[in-house]
Amino acid sequence: MTARVNLLAVALAITTVVCAQEPELKVKPSGRILFDAAYINSSHQEDELKSGVGIPDMRVGVGFTYDKWKGKIDMGYAYGKVNMKDVWLQYDFDKQNFVRGGYFIHQYGYQSATSSSFKETMEEPQSNAVFNNDRMIGLMYEYNGKKFLATASVVVETDAMKQTTDKLGNEGLGAMTRLLYRPFAERGKMFQVGINGGIEGARYSEDKEQNHKQFTLSTRWPTRVAKVNSQQAVVTDAKMMYRFSPEIMYSYGRFAVIGQYYLNTITRDNNQKSFTGSGAYVTLRGLIKGRNYSPNMADGGIATPDPGNMELCLQYNYTSLSDHTAGIYGGYLNDWALCYDYYPNKYMIWRIRASWTKVTNRSGFADNEATILETRLQVKF
Repeated sequence: MTARVNLLAVALAITTVVCAQEPELKVKPSGRILFDAAYINSSHQEDELKSGVGIPDMRVGVGFTYDKWKGKIDMGYAYGKVNMKDVWLQYDFDKQNFVRGGYFIHQYGYQSATSSSFKETMEEPQSNAVFNNDRMIGLMYEYNGKKFLATASVVVETDAMKQTTDKLGNEGLGAMTRLLYRPFAERGKMFQVGINGGIEGARYSEDKEQNHKQFTLSTRWPTRVAKVNSQQAVVTDAKMMYRFSPEIMYSYGRFAVIGQYYLNTITRDNNQKSFTGSGAYVTLRGLIKGRNYSPNMADGGIATPDPGNMELCLQYNYTSLSDHTAGIYGGYLNDWALCYDYYPNKYMIWRIRASWTKVTNRSGFADNEATILETRLQVKF
């Protein structure tokens, strides 16, 4: 009898251990809503810049973790259109190494550290919008150490998410990397310097003669109430685009400065001169209420300030999409922005942005400048 009891106890203990080792599936819903209002005054109405209000982004999604696996599905709805945002699956080898596949924004510079609605200046710098990519289908490996962050991605062109290959043709391929060194990464004391590079094949075009022989580089005026292009360069007879971008970030206490430079060169066929576009931005950040800035180690940036904090941000951005040697005039853009951010709790952010933007040297368009005053209430859960 005693032997049977002991045997049952051992079996029960083994079952308990096995059950304890079984990973737990954790599922968490998520959502986001942006409420925007903007007053816009431009010198020429050719760009159709109008004042108004809008809900430029509303998302509903779900994330999950299971043992070393995690994933995310995020759907967006804005201005009557439903579109897919993040859709990816990730495997964590350990706390420092993972590989992610699917549809998402791949690491390329400091702006990769925040999603579009978490930019401290409300809208991302135009130079990043032009010379970086939005979400792309691909595979990314990341090493995230205490002093180093390194990523490597292989991707396909953005239209692969919109069309099948019978219409798209052979998909354009690309690769990119981000290499970041951060000797200091602690609350109140941060410094990092990085270099980014990439190569990408020509993209889809509705013009069959230029299909996968063209790049269209464009950016909008800095508001989502009116979605109007401020610059656009159409590069035909294209072969490859080469991308290069150094970055730097320094923060001490309640102060931070971020800068990044972009240089993109597109080689061309048929004796056409190569096209070169460039841009840069500098952002100054200062907490006027709250604790010191802290690092976002996973994405290589500055973490969202704590609840109750307030900050002021000043940003200058320059973007060039005109290259006279290539005969392409997409425009020169200069933008100054002053922003106030208030973080009342971990679910809400209120932003106010005042900006002055001037665009010149645009083929087919007159020079224009716009003064924009806008505000946003952001809710995220």
